[in-house]
Amino acid sequence: MDRRTFLQASIGAGVIGTTGGIAAPAIAQAARKTLKFVPQANLANFDPIWGTQYVVRNAAALVWDTLYGVDDKLVPQRQMVESESVSDDGLTWTFKLRSGLRFHDGEPVLAKDAVASLARWSARDPMGLMIRAIQSELVAVDDTTFKWALKKPYPKMLLALAKNNAPCTFVMPERIAKTDPFTQIKEYVGSGPMRFIAKDWVPGAIAVFEKFADYQSRPEPSSWLAGAKQMKVDRVEWIIMPDPATALGALQNGEVDWWENPLSDLVPALQGSLDVAVDIADPLGNVGAFRMNHLYPPFDNPDIRRAVLMAMRQEDYMRAIVGSDDALWKRMPGFFTPGTTFYSEQGGDILKQGNVDAAKALLAKAGYDGTPVTCIVAQDNPITKAQGDVTADLLRRLGMKVDFVATDWGTVGSRRASKKPPKEGGWNMFHTWHAGADCLSPAGYNALRANGDKAWFGWPSSPTTEAGITEWFEAKDIEAEKAALAKTNAAAVNDVVYGVTGFFLSYQAWRKNVSGIRSGPLPFFWGVTKT
Repeated sequence: MDRRTFLQASIGAGVIGTTGGIAAPAIAQAARKTLKFVPQANLANFDPIWGTQYVVRNAAALVWDTLYGVDDKLVPQRQMVESESVSDDGLTWTFKLRSGLRFHDGEPVLAKDAVASLARWSARDPMGLMIRAIQSELVAVDDTTFKWALKKPYPKMLLALAKNNAPCTFVMPERIAKTDPFTQIKEYVGSGPMRFIAKDWVPGAIAVFEKFADYQSRPEPSSWLAGAKQMKVDRVEWIIMPDPATALGALQNGEVDWWENPLSDLVPALQGSLDVAVDIADPLGNVGAFRMNHLYPPFDNPDIRRAVLMAMRQEDYMRAIVGSDDALWKRMPGFFTPGTTFYSEQGGDILKQGNVDAAKALLAKAGYDGTPVTCIVAQDNPITKAQGDVTADLLRRLGMKVDFVATDWGTVGSRRASKKPPKEGGWNMFHTWHAGADCLSPAGYNALRANGDKAWFGWPSSPTTEAGITEWFEAKDIEAEKAALAKTNAAAVNDVVYGVTGFFLSYQAWRKNVSGIRSGPLPFFWGVTKT
């Protein structure tokens, strides 16, 4: 019996219940101040610049603030910045920080901190790398002012500084921000609405955040990463529960308050609970993905990559993730979020085929020689596990050898950064997903970039894809942008920048004594209250 069948049977039999974890008196005592949250995965590391895992980004948004933040209309708004100006020639941006900003260690936030933080961020982020490539200087003018001088205009500067996809422009003290961007930081001091309590952090079990009394909130209404970030609880505890049945019981019994991504098969049980609310977490949804390592056999061969696309059925992946509810998923023969401005199916016919026999023929023609595919699959995340199981079966049906490495999401996050050969601790394939909000355009869409060593994990090199992205950045109107991205879509499919497994919606669930929870691409803790 597979896990989905077991869980459904367990719900029907009423065997999923209390976890026996936290005594009721303790809950009652802490209820006024502490919010207990079950995140999507374990917080195995905590450096929001070194990596791009959403779980790290989500925690980082509590601890570190950003210079700008996008609102729910995806418009950049000032956050730590009080004002900005750009020279008439578009080459020099000058930024002034708000007064009164302080780090959690009591030190003031200065322009030198912002400069060091931007330098580290721009070494890892695709838009940051674009700015870095045309940079003349990035310097502090005085304690509250810094400037970024460029060799050519970069009109999307504010979007780069405000975007919500990882890595974000989180501002750290200079001493921390000077850490090599390819080495994880070891000190977690920010100026955000919550302090990270490192001494209470037990990876795999719990992460703790406490309200920062000196946080300088903006006066504007809260909207995604923009506006006010006022904490209504004193403490947030992230309780790591990789087993969905355990998380279900904990939420039903009031042992936790908020579950970020309940397994779709368990949602009917939650919807039947008088004390639990359930809703779609983000209407912009998610894009399922598998990444192939373009550096090593067999996926250094584009025809072998194409054979996998030719054989796959997105329906298999989507049903493995969301179950039988057809309202929760869509086929997606492209890379941009369905239903949005730049959605395109140009060049995407190969993703509609599901033809195993034709794929086998292409594999043979491409000279596949039995090289094993080292597939690293996180078992503690339902989305990655579901996709990994489908892929392993698909590759075996194609006649490919599979080295299935069952591991955890934290290990995947570390191992996927390695460029070593698979036999030396590297990899050939891993699975993930991207928030639909990150896949609206190339701005901040890390996974779509195909600029070789500077690309995201898998390091695809596709000059035609990159040319289309450049054309979009330089386009003068919306029609030119659409045309550029239609070509980009076709090129990215042809060169298999990554494998799109489909578009899907996911749920979030919370106790009804908790209010202020909103939809969006990440959990927003500010404004959330608990009675």
